[in-house]
Amino acid sequence: MKTKIAIEKLSYFYGDHQVLKEIDLNIEANATLAVIGPAASGKTTLLHAINRLNDELDDARMQGRIVLDDTDTKTLEPTQLRKRIGMIFANPVVLPGSIYFNLAYGPRVWGIRNRRKLSDLVEWSLRRAILWDEVQDRLSDPVSSLSGGQQQRLCIARTLANEPEVILMDEPCSGLDPISTAKIEEAMRELKKDYTIVIVTNNTKQAARTGDRVAFFLGGELIEYGSPEQVFTAPKDRRTDDYIRGRFG
Repeated sequence: MKTKIAIEKLSYFYGDHQVLKEIDLNIEANATLAVIGPAASGKTTLLHAINRLNDELDDARMQGRIVLDDTDTKTLEPTQLRKRIGMIFANPVVLPGSIYFNLAYGPRVWGIRNRRKLSDLVEWSLRRAILWDEVQDRLSDPVSSLSGGQQQRLCIARTLANEPEVILMDEPCSGLDPISTAKIEEAMRELKKDYTIVIVTNNTKQAARTGDRVAFFLGGELIEYGSPEQVFTAPKDRRTDDYIRGRFG
């Protein structure tokens, strides 16, 4: 499969503390990579490095390269990079205002002013996030009227409205009920047809359900990478097996 993001000898530091250690990882296009590992293993830092979310932190520094298609992400202007690579956080990050406002905000920033085009984009993104049927008659309602699971799917729809190429998800189902989790996973299965997805999850069963590839991180190192079948049934490293069996983490 085609590589969408190539990570080469990636090390990441906060001050003198090294969080990631020479990571080499190819993320395939139109597939879902599930990243697992215990707390403080570097999973979230990996996402932040890909999306350059820590650029403004004085003590954060990166070594190595992250290449999006054929472009070193260091050469891209941050807002342009984040348009191409969207981010979904563990807790829904919504804007004050209506459901419609949340979805139309990004496209307006990028220059779309035509009301019909905005409305079509709002509907399209809500459908892709499997939320349209629940909110189509409530677009003027405040976003606070939505449940936590609906707000998280709204965040997915808002990311899609910006027309990204890659979607990063940092524990997007954390704290959600099983029904909301199932809807987000359903959306992920559909979205990977057109997008590349990286999901960080502490739920190994979710990783097995959603991942085309699974990466196991421990202590800032990439310990194992492979198909869900290989990683979860025949891991090559004893530490992977110990984590999956709940011996630590």
